[in-house]
Amino acid sequence: MIGFRKQRLEGKDRSRTMELTISLEDVCRIVLRAREYDAQVPAVDPDDSSNMADDKAVDVLEDSTNTSVEEELRSMIEDLNDDEQVELYTLMLLGAGDYDAAEWEEAIATVTDEIRDIPDALMRTPMLASLLETGLAAFGLDCDGIGTAG
Repeated sequence: MIGFRKQRLEGKDRSRTMELTISLEDVCRIVLRAREYDAQVPAVDPDDSSNMADDKAVDVLEDSTNTSVEEELRSMIEDLNDDEQVELYTLMLLGAGDYDAAEWEEAIATVTDEIRDIPDALMRTPMLASLLETGLAAFGLDCDGIGTAG
């Protein structure tokens, strides 16, 4: 971890702390993009020529040509350094219930030893945004107010 900033994040429950190299702002930006990515669904009928008024404009959620959200999310994850990627994946595991906050160091070690392509693994994770938010909540942290003006 030499050369990387470490920050001690203390959530609302001061007894549960962790030291991170990834910033809460970065996690929250990824959560926002992951939420958009999770909302997209594959095109069911790519040749659908129905009227938007007739189908209540649900085709707008179909991702037949717009891959920009996926590319941006992947890029955000890939731009993180290795330690930050490990921490992000570990937050996801906490959110999935595979570990709890008290097992943070053990989970970090497992991810470091066992997961080779973290960006790809995260991109394949259903409900990534929700899992990351739940992982943050394990430490009393959330994204409320992060990235908003005022």
